[in-house]
Amino acid sequence: MITGVSKGLGRALALELAKRGHTIIGCSRAQDKLNSLQSELSSDHNNHHLLLIADVRSNSSVEELARAVIEKKGVPDIIVNNAGTINRNNKIWEVPEEEFDAVIDTNVKGIANVLRHFIPLMLPRSKELLLTSLLDGEDPVAPYCASKWAVEGLTRSVAKELPDGMAVIALNPGVIHTEMLQSCFGTSASIYQEPDAW
Repeated sequence: MITGVSKGLGRALALELAKRGHTIIGCSRAQDKLNSLQSELSSDHNNHHLLLIADVRSNSSVEELARAVIEKKGVPDIIVNNAGTINRNNKIWEVPEEEFDAVIDTNVKGIANVLRHFIPLMLPRSKELLLTSLLDGEDPVAPYCASKWAVEGLTRSVAKELPDGMAVIALNPGVIHTEMLQSCFGTSASIYQEPDAW
């Protein structure tokens, strides 16, 4: 299962993993982008993928997502917590409260919501859990960097709480040229690798 599957790295991962024969379960807040991805995934006449609307910032939305996934596909083997957002280029004292909250709510609380509702389902089968985390700090995006360090700490703590047979990994894919990065760094984002190159 991949959160934030409708664009950027999440979309690229979904397409590549589907090519390799995996069943994709994904969620996003954008129905139109999910529809587009569903069409692309189904182009090989393989329609066993499941893409659902969910907002990782909302505990109740993730709770409903977990119910739907279990009902339709069973317990995922791997979860990629990919959903994320970034603040606009600003010094911390110039970042509006709502923007800071959106970064923390998506990047930290969103992962906590997914863990809260999926780990109990995965425990009996010792399924793996994969967290993505980008730790490359940049000056004008302190809220984003703080959220990623929080994910690193969360990952280390959860790793100690999980039983043998389960793994949780903070993966640093490096800086990737996505729509999200471009929203922050403009055209200079194009110097970084594209998601499908990763």
